Amino acid sequence: MSTTETSQFVRLRVELVVEVEDVEALTGAALRRISGDADMPADERAHAESAVTEDTAEALAYLIDPFDLVGEVPGVELAQASWSSESIDYDPDSPEWGLDEDDEGEDEEEDRLG
Repeated sequence: MSTTETSQFVRLRVELVVEVEDVEALTGAALRRISGDADMPADERAHAESAVTEDTAEALAYLIDPFDLVGEVPGVELAQASWSSESIDYDPDSPEWGLDEDDEGEDEEEDRLG
């Protein structure tokens, strides 16, 4: 079979650290998104509103849509997505926060195996 006749699945891992500069704006946007979802049952809506009001990370998670990352990419269809958010202690000057630290471990493993 040629490549055009078969599907190829690719796992794309993206890790972002964002700084929330306006909690009220973020929470308000999340609440508007929730209230605009006509398909959301009332009990789920109440739970979601409570979650985004109490936790900034939850508010951000309600506004992030993995489809937005690949929706306009030609020849790609999103097959599955999951994401999570959490509040963290972040120090951009700390050597522990290297952007490529996970990649180095994978490269070393590939070197051993390959």
